[in-house]
Amino acid sequence: MLHSDPTTEHPRDIWTAEAARRLFDQPLMDLLYQAQTVHRQHFDPNRVQMSRLLSIKTGGCPEDCSYCSQSARHASGLSASKLMEVERVLAEARRARDAGATRYCMGAAWRSPKERDMPQIVAMIEGVRALGMETCMTLGMLDADQSRQLATAGLDYYNHNIDTSEAYYDNVITTRSFADRLETLARVREAGIKVCSGGILGLGEGTQDRVDMLVTLANLPEPPDSVPINMLIPVEGTPLADAAPVDPIDFVRTIATARIMMPRSHVRLSAGRTAMSDELQAMCFLAGANSIFVGETLLTKENPSEDSDMRLFAKLGIQPMQAHEHQPEPKATRAPAIPILR
Repeated sequence: MLHSDPTTEHPRDIWTAEAARRLFDQPLMDLLYQAQTVHRQHFDPNRVQMSRLLSIKTGGCPEDCSYCSQSARHASGLSASKLMEVERVLAEARRARDAGATRYCMGAAWRSPKERDMPQIVAMIEGVRALGMETCMTLGMLDADQSRQLATAGLDYYNHNIDTSEAYYDNVITTRSFADRLETLARVREAGIKVCSGGILGLGEGTQDRVDMLVTLANLPEPPDSVPINMLIPVEGTPLADAAPVDPIDFVRTIATARIMMPRSHVRLSAGRTAMSDELQAMCFLAGANSIFVGETLLTKENPSEDSDMRLFAKLGIQPMQAHEHQPEPKATRAPAIPILR
């Protein structure tokens, strides 16, 4: 069953694992219909937010995330680099903005940032904001003071994925706990920064793990503003190099379930799009995905080119969102609310 939480800014349902699983398991056409109806109640279905992701510090990470080529514990062949210079980051951000990206995400392969690096990080945030772009960082775990420093600099979003369910988490990562991740999300939220948090499909998890991951995200004190759903890109030299591929329909089901459970969040079709056909991506947009990463690389992995994304958008009649464009005002022509089958 579900419980109502009237204490938040937008009253919402508190999901149980059983209710979420019934939602996930229903006939696909019913699930897609519900997801698209919910999507239209909160967003323009023909507009998609475009983010660009840059690795500002690559490799050498002490964590043991089984999927990650940047872990120093894995023989992926990736060399560690130093933190990128501020001006180089801003030059890349200008190129991204001119190519149509409205949010600039900067990622560093750290367990957590060191104090000596914070002034440089702050300068990157301030410089990207001055370009008129939304800013996002992913730097690992944060303490309360670091969260406040980022907030003071004007950071819009902080990404810290929970990756999978709490029950399956220790099969993927042992060097930081599931609770560590939730604590960082709480500090970021308390500092006034929007939360970006999602997970990865294809880690060897089962259907219930995917559902439980969404339940955790939806039942946070405030659901994440952005929910990236990644399809694993297996990397040679990592423990998950030979992981079985994700069933495309199961991926679509996960997107649709996320949209219904977190109706006001941007659901990002994230890593793994190079392995997706145009038809699969179109189904994900129908299921409620309304954000993508653009550019030919995601940290260290391949991503579709901007030209291929624009060709797909033209086929589907999709337009990019503008910077700071979020939920439109409700319109009388929007589809009426329908009961969610649970």
